[in-house]
Amino acid sequence: MKIQIQSQSLRLRIDESELARLLAGEVLENQTWLGTPGVLSQRLQLHDTVEALLDGDAHTLTVKLPREDVLALQARLPCRDGLSFALHTQAQPLQLQFDVDVRDSVRQRGVQRRSSADAVSLS
Repeated sequence: MKIQIQSQSLRLRIDESELARLLAGEVLENQTWLGTPGVLSQRLQLHDTVEALLDGDAHTLTVKLPREDVLALQARLPCRDGLSFALHTQAQPLQLQFDVDVRDSVRQRGVQRRSSADAVSLS
């Protein structure tokens, strides 16, 4: 799991094997050992509601994603567009972006061809 944090934006990107583990009910975890300050830990799990949620604190953050949204994303892989959520926090809204690595998806699944119904007409 790759994590990017900048200002009020949090991006989580996983690969296909991590997606399979997540869908099987596992909790994905990333830990960074900082020495004296302690450990930073980020966890990712699915839950059965319609909103993305944050739990924990600055040292141990848990991100909970809606299972149905992640299943819908899985059905359209490989794709560049992931899931995006606006989380309302006490101070400022936090933009949460969740992606599955598109290059890994292409390696695992191959390139998906658009159906003729999805094609754009140029006439």
